[in-house]
Amino acid sequence: MIRTQISFDDDLYQKAKRVAKQKGISLSELCRRGLAAFLAKEPTQKPWMAYAGLLQGRKDDSASIDSVVYDREAP
Repeated sequence: MIRTQISFDDDLYQKAKRVAKQKGISLSELCRRGLAAFLAKEPTQKPWMAYAGLLQGRKDDSASIDSVVYDREAP
């Protein structure tokens, strides 16, 4: 982690602290998540990355990709 210092006006700071508390996370984590969400919308050389992490699955899903996608046990 890199440590940095940022400034907020009082209203933004109080709202952010309240949301962080409601979510059970630190203000730093809320800022990281917000910045990550903002940056994910920026143009990139890999536009498909905007969809990374949208779907959820099981840990072993990649082991069964052949049966799921190709309806067979192995290539």
